[in-house]
Amino acid sequence: MTTNKQPTLLGECLAEFIGTGLLIFFGVGCVAALVLTGATFGQWEISIMWGLGVAIAIYCTAGVSGAHINPAVTIALAAFHGFDKAKVIPYIISQLLGAFCSAALVYSLYSNLFTDYEIAHGFARSSQDALATAGIFSTYPHASLSFFGAFAVEFVITAVLMFVILALGDENNGASRGAMNPLLIGILIAVIGGSLGPLTGFAMNPARDFGPKLFAYFAGWEYALTGAKEIPYFIVPILAPIAGACFGGWLYPKAIAAYLPQEGHGCTIPNQCEQEDEAQEARA
Repeated sequence: MTTNKQPTLLGECLAEFIGTGLLIFFGVGCVAALVLTGATFGQWEISIMWGLGVAIAIYCTAGVSGAHINPAVTIALAAFHGFDKAKVIPYIISQLLGAFCSAALVYSLYSNLFTDYEIAHGFARSSQDALATAGIFSTYPHASLSFFGAFAVEFVITAVLMFVILALGDENNGASRGAMNPLLIGILIAVIGGSLGPLTGFAMNPARDFGPKLFAYFAGWEYALTGAKEIPYFIVPILAPIAGACFGGWLYPKAIAAYLPQEGHGCTIPNQCEQEDEAQEARA
C-alpha cells in the first residue's frame, strides 16, 4: 500500500469528514434502533456504542488529520496547543458536513421505520410530539433542566473530555499508551455518557449535534433546531462544548503538564535530558 508522506489539507479535511461521519453513523444508528425497533438498550449500552464509534473513527483517521472529529477540540487545540489556525474553518466545515451526511444516510436506511413509527403514534413530523424521533439525530435536555443548567452540564463534561484527551496524549504523563489511546478515549466517552448522559444527551461536540439537527430540520422536523424552547436549544451544544473544551485545553497545561518530568528521564531541563540521551547511546 502506498502512502503520502505529506498530507494535504484536502486529505485532512476528507479524514475529518469520514471520521465524524463514522461517529454519527454508529451513534445515531444505535439510537434509531432503540427508538424505532424497540431494541433493549439501556443508557450504558448506548454510551458504550457512542464510545466505540468514537474509537473506531479515531483509529481510521488519526494518522491523516489527528482525528479531531469535533469542532470544540479543533478550536481548543488551535487556541492553546499550536494547531494551525488556518485549518480551523476547513476542519469544522468538514466535520459538520460529515455529521450531516451521515445523519442523512442513517435516515435513508431507517426511513420506512420512521414513517411507521409516526403513523403508529399518531403525530406529524412538524409537531412538538415529533421531538421523540428528532432526538434520534441530536440531543435535547432533560425536562427539568433550564437553558443555563444544560449549558453548565455541557461545559463541564466537555472540559473533562478535553482535559483527559490531553492527558492521554501527553507522552510525559506516565507510560506511552500508543495504539490504546483511541480505545481509552472511547471509554472516556462511554463513562461520561453513562454518568451524565441523561441530563443533556452528552453532546460535547457541536458537529455531532448541529449537523444531524440541521438535517432533521430539513427533513421536516419543524422543532428540531429549537427543541420547542423559548431560547433555541441548538445554541447550547454549540457554545457550551466550545467553551468547555477551551477551558479544559487551558487547564491541563497549567494544572498537570507544567509539573511533569521530561519524557523518559524524570528531568525538566531539556539540555540535561539531551546529555542523558547521549550518555545512554554511548553506553549502548
